[in-house]
Formats: sequence, C-alpha cells, structure tokens
Amino acid sequence: MDTEHLRFNMIEQQIRPWDVLDPAVLDLLHRVHREDFVPVAHRALAFVDMEIPLGHGAHMLSPKLEARLLQELAIQPTDHILEIGTGSGYFTALLASMGQHVTSVDIEPAHTQAAAKTLANHNIRNVTLATGDGAHGWGQAHYDVIVLGGSVPQLAPAFEAQLKLGGRLLAIVGDAPAMHAQLITRVTPAACQQVTLFETSVPALQNAPHPQRFVF
Repeated sequence: MDTEHLRFNMIEQQIRPWDVLDPAVLDLLHRVHREDFVPVAHRALAFVDMEIPLGHGAHMLSPKLEARLLQELAIQPTDHILEIGTGSGYFTALLASMGQHVTSVDIEPAHTQAAAKTLANHNIRNVTLATGDGAHGWGQAHYDVIVLGGSVPQLAPAFEAQLKLGGRLLAIVGDAPAMHAQLITRVTPAACQQVTLFETSVPALQNAPHPQRFVF
C-alpha cells in the first residue's frame, strides 16, 4: 500500500474540496500520519471518507471534517486547548502540533491508554490525558480553545464559561440528521458570539446533555 499516494489523494480529493486551504493545516496532515492512529483492524480505511469505529461506540471523524474543524479553530502556538473525546488520539496530535498544550478527556479508559501510547510513539509530549465524563464540562480551568470530538444534542453551558477572552469553542450541536457545527467566541468577559459554520451529522458524545422535551 502506497500510503503517501493515498495521503496525497485524501488531501487533494477530500479535504481541499471541503474548503480546507490553510497551508499550515495541509502541511500538518502530511506530517502527522493518520494511519498510525487507526485501529489495526481498520488501518486499510485510514484515508477513506468515513467515520472509523474505535470500539465502545466511538468513531474517528472523517478526514475532511477533522481538517475543517482544525482550520476553523485557527489555533495559535500559545493556545491552551481542551478536547472532549480523545478517541484514537489523532485529532489530539493535530491540536498539540499547533498549540502549546492540550488537555484531552475520554470516558473510555481503553481509548486513553491507546492514545497515550501512540502519542508517545510520535514524541508528542505537550498533552495531558484524562479519563472521565467530559460531556458537561471538565474541571475549573479556562482555555483558549475547546473542541468536542462528538456531537451534543445540547451544548452544556459550562464549556462557554470556561473560555478565556478571545477563546474559541467548536461543537457540533443538534439531533441527527439536522446538526450544525457552531463556533462560539468569547468577545467580552460577559458575552460570546456564535456562528453556524456548516451542516453535518456525527455520532454523539456518550452522556451528552439533551434539551428538555415537552410531554403531552
């Protein structure tokens, strides 16, 4: 299998057509090898436009969605980042390669353990991994960037509260099939601005909050 040719095709045929044109993002996709983070049983699918199962109900997002989210976050070298849903650790690696430090949380111990091993193999050290339920927020720290690796029917208010001034929060919100990628930016100490970027549909985070439903 000519992995470099497959990687080139993934970037040129899937990712660029989805308006991912930032040279820094595209260069990073060449340098951080996605196939190394894919479970061995599915490694042949590493460059395919699909969500790859990771076990325990979790999935890797499609390559074009990962790249688009990364571009929209506009990560700076000084950014401290909170990621909810470590999964395979691939998106964690991308975030860590662009920012100063990543705190990544996953509800499944097996995912945390596997990601820790792969990240170490790639000599990515500016990451703190934690196992726990982060769907409603995580800790008390404030971050420059917060990103959710799965969808939520309703976004927990804690995430917005954890944004630093100028901080960006990216989440896919809604119920299938009508989900929207939302970018929320803290513009003043008391106010945030929200922009809907695009429509998509991805699996939900485990224990994600749901809006109150009316029952008649």
